[in-house]
Amino acid sequence: MVRRVSSDETRDGVALSNLDQPLFDGAGATKRDLVDYLDAVGDRILPVLRDRALSVIRVRPGQEPFMQKNLPKYAPEWVERFSVWAEASRRQVTYAVCNDRRTLLWFANQRAVEYHPSLFAGDQPTHMVLDLDPPEGSESFGLAVRAAFLVRQALEEAGLAGAVKTSGAKGVHVFVPVAAGTAVDDLAAATRAVGARAERVDPALATTAFIREDRAGKVFIDSTRAGGATVVAAYSPRVRPGVPVSFPVLWSDLDRVAPGDFTVHTAAGLLKDADPWAEAMPAPQRLPADLIEEGHTIPIARVQAMHEGKRRAELRRARRAAE
Repeated sequence: MVRRVSSDETRDGVALSNLDQPLFDGAGATKRDLVDYLDAVGDRILPVLRDRALSVIRVRPGQEPFMQKNLPKYAPEWVERFSVWAEASRRQVTYAVCNDRRTLLWFANQRAVEYHPSLFAGDQPTHMVLDLDPPEGSESFGLAVRAAFLVRQALEEAGLAGAVKTSGAKGVHVFVPVAAGTAVDDLAAATRAVGARAERVDPALATTAFIREDRAGKVFIDSTRAGGATVVAAYSPRVRPGVPVSFPVLWSDLDRVAPGDFTVHTAAGLLKDADPWAEAMPAPQRLPADLIEEGHTIPIARVQAMHEGKRRAELRRARRAAE
């Protein structure tokens, strides 16, 4: 008689199940690998998630990945949460707040692979974020790295400093902590200004064009993350082949790494006892007045793109009617 070994176990009072199932097609990892990784880096990722509304990307067996914002009704009562009115969807959304190990383990058991916290702690914005999104291609990450250095130059010229991490996909994220009391609209304006200044350094490499067809194979400097947007957390896995991890990198090492260097199989060992994201993050900074002023003269990209999209659609309809 063959005796079956259960893949279920309990950690910190959280029942974990089906740990030896594949995480998703092409992952090269099991659910156990995800749980073990998140448990190993818990004391590094929890400070990044703490007191922030959390959205996660889950992967159920045989289904496409999906983003979950609303905490399921079956969530344990000890999972912290708060409810907000979402104007875009016209509904009340109850977000989870991941402040402890057992909540993190519960999410891992729910096959939550990616962790996307709000850029607000409470009602205060905490970071300026520039997301460097390169075009498709074998050299795409290298292009994103080059664009990140443009952002660093623009920040330094404005008297600001930031920390950098891989996105875990093909891009790079630059985070600049801002002083308490920073107004959201001023933060959004300053982010637009930094993006524009970085673009001006090398317009052949980088662009702030929000409409994809206008980017002409350049790296997109996404300066739209201020406000209600989320960004994947440092140390979060990604739903990508090999399960790479969004990993902090020193500026001096950025052009010597690749996204595949950091995965759920390798990242915890590379960290050892360090927390490079916390160690690299500068102190919160006040945004220069001239940066804010410049940014307020730059149109909001999403709004501008919406109007431009309508204009182009009308032009296409007029052309078809004339044919």
